[in-house]
Amino acid sequence: MRSKLILIVVAVAVIITGIFLFSRNTNQANNQNTASQNNKADENAAQEQFSFSNPKKSAHYETNTPSHGAILAAPPVNVVIDFNFDLAPPSTISISNNGKEYATGDLLIDGNKLSMRRNFDQSAADGLYKVTYNACWPDRSCHDGYFEFAIDRSRASSYEDMTGKTEALVRMSNIMFKPKDIKISKGTKVTWINDEEVEHYVNTDSHPAHTYHPLQNSGALKLGDSYSVTFDTPGIYPYHCSAHAQTMTGNIIVE
Repeated sequence: MRSKLILIVVAVAVIITGIFLFSRNTNQANNQNTASQNNKADENAAQEQFSFSNPKKSAHYETNTPSHGAILAAPPVNVVIDFNFDLAPPSTISISNNGKEYATGDLLIDGNKLSMRRNFDQSAADGLYKVTYNACWPDRSCHDGYFEFAIDRSRASSYEDMTGKTEALVRMSNIMFKPKDIKISKGTKVTWINDEEVEHYVNTDSHPAHTYHPLQNSGALKLGDSYSVTFDTPGIYPYHCSAHAQTMTGNIIVE
């Protein structure tokens, strides 16, 4: 009799555990589907507001940040283009709107020679910007390409305002950054905390290059782990979780 009672208790425990795990997985799947639908809606709205031409990709091109067709709530800190072949002078990047140049400073080629970048004028007005580039290799052969992004500062009205704080907290749960989009002051430290058993990452765009703001790249964050970055340069910082790159995204505006 006692052994039967033990078996019944064990069976009930197994059933309860199974129901809990099924419920959690269902909720996570629903959250991912909702996020995917929201992203698609944002993309459709972007196409209605701005008319983007088809991009041209050079030889050995991989990714770029901002992404083609992106509508940013603030000017980007810089424009970064990634390749799968060593870059060399005289590579160039130009960022223009209505014939005016908004790229600032010299072109920089990263230490691994796979990414090149150029800073962006933070006083740039809202509108559509075209990035044209020449990617050159050590043999001095060059290949050109272009892509476009837009700036619409009105979108910042939906960001959670954390300006004036010395530290801002972003939690990770239900396969989301909470809050997803924030606005902070220059010099603010942002700390991410993982509140769930699923491993997460904090990675700067693009995926998988993670080159836009390399200091904003964490390792795997387990339950209870945290990661912090202090932001000193004004502009917008798009980022994502590499384990859930399509649905778990966020943005930080630094003023």
